Amino acid sequence: MTHDRRWLEENGGEDSHARALWSLGEAVALLNLPSSEWPDARVDARPSPTTPSESPLDLADLRGQAFARRALEVAAAGGHNLLMIGPPGAGKTMLARRLPAILPPLSFDEALECTAIHSVAGTLTGGGGLLLERPFRAPHHTISDVALVGGGTIPRPGEISLAHHGVLFLDEMPEFSRHVLDVLRQPLEEGRITIARAARTVGFPARFVLVAAMNPCPCGYRGDVKRACRCTPQQIASYRGRLSGPLLDRIDLIVYVEPVAIDDLIREERGEPSDRVRTRVLAARERQLKRPGRSGCLNAALQGRAFERACVLSEPSQRLLARSAERLRLSARGFHRVVKVARTIADLAGETAIVPDHLAEALQYRMIE
Repeated sequence: MTHDRRWLEENGGEDSHARALWSLGEAVALLNLPSSEWPDARVDARPSPTTPSESPLDLADLRGQAFARRALEVAAAGGHNLLMIGPPGAGKTMLARRLPAILPPLSFDEALECTAIHSVAGTLTGGGGLLLERPFRAPHHTISDVALVGGGTIPRPGEISLAHHGVLFLDEMPEFSRHVLDVLRQPLEEGRITIARAARTVGFPARFVLVAAMNPCPCGYRGDVKRACRCTPQQIASYRGRLSGPLLDRIDLIVYVEPVAIDDLIREERGEPSDRVRTRVLAARERQLKRPGRSGCLNAALQGRAFERACVLSEPSQRLLARSAERLRLSARGFHRVVKVARTIADLAGETAIVPDHLAEALQYRMIE
């Protein structure tokens, strides 16, 4: 019998002195105390990674914006990427920063992954322990491609990996370098980024929800009834041309965020709170993860046979999609993304089949000028 085994038996059994510790500093402090002063092993005051925390940013703070709020809920439920287009002050940033409040809490495995990535990147605070909040990263538009995707002589994670299991928010998206934006295409498709250097090749996970915001034109007031747009058609085309077609094709939801009238801000009641929206998001995600043959992925990540099994369309839905795909000039990727969004809308409604109403709503999110 080893010394450790004998000590355990003499002190009341194998698990009577077991403690769950969150850092080496905590272990050292505990070992410096006499065993009689050790806290009860069954009491753990620290929050669990599976327990959602209270966020000061609540969807109830917003007035109006029913269409954009709905798109935010769909994006959270299925892990879909979202682009919001609207004039300055319409509430695009407010919406984006409230997305983490309606996302499910991190699971223990997800918390370990996020903590490991941030530890490698050197962004963890001392003694912080596991990350308990979903990451929300909002890099400035002057960021370089290396800072965004990762790299360096000794490869380190970039912003997209620091946003793993969380949200990557790109405000004023067309102001980012075209080259920087195009390097997003691989991680958006694969959920992973591979960095090749002369000495080594390193892969970092990058499964995040992309939320982007932009103005409708360079001055920002195209379509605004109160302020006149000063941009020429050539300026508008050049501004929107900064987003490549392949990148836009990887964005599932594109919505126009209308400005809210001052009278509505004063008179309208507070919106639906985040906790009620999160309840629907959690239920929809549970349906996705428990669906047979899904391999535990969200709708946005459906591929191959899993997509075919989960996204069966009725005859009326097939006819509607065929007509709409031709009119909207959908690519094959865009076609599949519309169906995935429709699947998420059906999950939010608690429906097994994708009906034309679900598909019609999904198609609204692809209608961009």
